[in-house]
Amino acid sequence: MRLGQITCPSGQLVVADGGYLGAWSGEKSPAEIDPVLLNIDDPQLIREISGAVDFDIVGPDAQQAAREYGRQAGTALYDIPMSHVHEMPREFSEFCHEQGFQARAEALADRVPHRERVRRCVSRGDGQFIVFGIPVVAVDGLPTDRALPVEGTQRDYGEHGVRLQDISVLLSDKPVTRSQLLGRVGVDWARLSFADADALSAWRHLRPTDGKADVAFWGRDAEEAAAVHGAGKLPEGVDGWENLGLEEAIERYETVESWQEANGKVLKLDFRPHSHHWQVMREVRAAETESGEIEVGGARMVFAMTSWGDGFFPVYADYADDELVAVRAVVDIHAREKEE
Repeated sequence: MRLGQITCPSGQLVVADGGYLGAWSGEKSPAEIDPVLLNIDDPQLIREISGAVDFDIVGPDAQQAAREYGRQAGTALYDIPMSHVHEMPREFSEFCHEQGFQARAEALADRVPHRERVRRCVSRGDGQFIVFGIPVVAVDGLPTDRALPVEGTQRDYGEHGVRLQDISVLLSDKPVTRSQLLGRVGVDWARLSFADADALSAWRHLRPTDGKADVAFWGRDAEEAAAVHGAGKLPEGVDGWENLGLEEAIERYETVESWQEANGKVLKLDFRPHSHHWQVMREVRAAETESGEIEVGGARMVFAMTSWGDGFFPVYADYADDELVAVRAVVDIHAREKEE
């Protein structure tokens, strides 16, 4: 089943939870990311994140020590919260002493931008790294001169119905002779994104590109809410308003929210600024394949719903001998359960 197509001018692909792309720092320090984009409003947690530090594991036994320590892929320890910054090197030193490794954790003077984490990841062969604690996968060696189809394989899972088994970026139609696990993508928004590493620096997750926003709501009391507030139907079938100026959209959202809370009504409210995320999710919601494409930063990206919800999804590099022929995310929950 065709889900869309991507382009990858940098040759480096990032597979991530599309709902978390607002946390992507590009070439900037992760410390510059607004906690609002991480859905965080707890003051203590904000302090933990803003005071986080990145570490490199160095020394003659760095690779083996990092592998046995097992906290993150490769020889980097990113996003160590402020409260653990001082004790983590000591704990790692004690671990190395007990295991007989010559290695240590060195704090970096500056946070490592997410685009740089991709470069480090693919050059070291780590397969994955974390973005504010959420694992994402990166892989190098994609063709830079043509569009690449993204396809999903479906299966009938009986009581679960027809759902996706895997999602693949296809580079070639050569038969696969071996597969290598790159890592696992953490998904908390039920959607996967397949994007060029450079293009992600231009991503606007919440900030509208046209200064407008939509307000949508649905649920048990949606019909009553629509009647009270004069809302209409949106193309996807839920109630709300389209193409409002930002101030008016915020006002209407807050009005419905206050009415809901004051009267004990059951509604799901969604504020949708006309950002890149909104644009591609509008396609996803309207498509039978639950997928969509968008061009950002000179590259084509694809979003696709997992059909299984959230989880940690393994991503493989498929090869025909030594030639990379596909990057494949397994979303089949049964396959993941067998692996675990």
